[in-house]
Amino acid sequence: MNGILERIYDNIIEIRRYLHSIPELGFNELKTSKYIKEQLKSFGFDIHSVAKTGVIGFRKGDSDKGAIAFRADMDGLKIIERTNLTFASKEKGMMHACGHDGHMTILLGLAMYLSQIQNLNRDIVLIFQPAEEGPGGAKPIIDAGVFEKYNIEKVFGLHILPDIEEGKIGCKPGALMAQTGEFDIIINAKSGHGAMPHTAIDGIYVASQLISNYQSIISRNIEPIEGAVLSIGKIEGGKARNIIADNVRLEGTIRAFASNVYQNIKSRMHEINKGLERMFNVEINMEIRDMYPAVINDNELFKVFYELLDKDEMVNIKPMMIAEDFSYYQQVVPGLFFMLGSRNESLGYVHPLHSRYFNFNEGILMHGIELYIKICKKFNVI
Repeated sequence: MNGILERIYDNIIEIRRYLHSIPELGFNELKTSKYIKEQLKSFGFDIHSVAKTGVIGFRKGDSDKGAIAFRADMDGLKIIERTNLTFASKEKGMMHACGHDGHMTILLGLAMYLSQIQNLNRDIVLIFQPAEEGPGGAKPIIDAGVFEKYNIEKVFGLHILPDIEEGKIGCKPGALMAQTGEFDIIINAKSGHGAMPHTAIDGIYVASQLISNYQSIISRNIEPIEGAVLSIGKIEGGKARNIIADNVRLEGTIRAFASNVYQNIKSRMHEINKGLERMFNVEINMEIRDMYPAVINDNELFKVFYELLDKDEMVNIKPMMIAEDFSYYQQVVPGLFFMLGSRNESLGYVHPLHSRYFNFNEGILMHGIELYIKICKKFNVI
């Protein structure tokens, strides 16, 4: 590690620990936003606000070529921290349990490195995005015209992941993370005495038929080589053991890598609902909320990125059914998203994302910064 990187490491530990102590929910990252602006200003970046609490850091380069962008998410989660860290969350009932404090630190570390370079060869944009955990800050940034304003040509992002060994990078071309949606269903049936079921219409029985039929969508309507998930995680209905249930509520999620597969699942759900309405003389109301698109890595960017890595550094991971709104950026320009390994069993860094015990070895932050520096050099930012 050269002198500049050693100085950066000393500083980013303090940065990470402060950010970890102030987790804030989506679009309410006021302390976080203020701190990021202060840091970027000290590193010589122009600062612009976007999407309520989001921050854009910009430095002009000498070339007229389009800008290279990097993105970090800012928000924390409603989780009570149990790490016993000296710099644990000061915000009641909230925690950085998904590594976003690390993502922001890596991006600020890149800004710190670039501050040591007097002239950049091309424009660079650092996107500090709010609300990745929900309701989503990427689309408001797109809608605000940020990519057009700064003439962004390519975008990069990363996520700390404890499923991958520390020192390794997980990535793949094409589909990396799934398109996702969530649904709520209310079945309106007819209540009655449990001893006289023939006088009622049993909402719980209808719900059981709905669940059974939904399970056939993936197994019988989707091509086996396609990845898709339909899960019902919550069901509520009934008032007492001897009363036929009238209203039953179900909640679930849909996930798929291909948009046509996702749409096919939705269509079949509607068709099944209509069939059950006719069969049982009930009313079934369903709301489907489309969430994030699939994360689709650009093939050419993947090839370039792969060449930047050391031998055996890359782990070719399988597509994951989790979601990320980085995908909105990839719908506008070519983008690459990769996973920064953090699993270290000897140090106890094994807890999953969104765990109240989640933490990572701060040494991986320099790994992320060094990768971003390599990308900047490859695309002639420096």
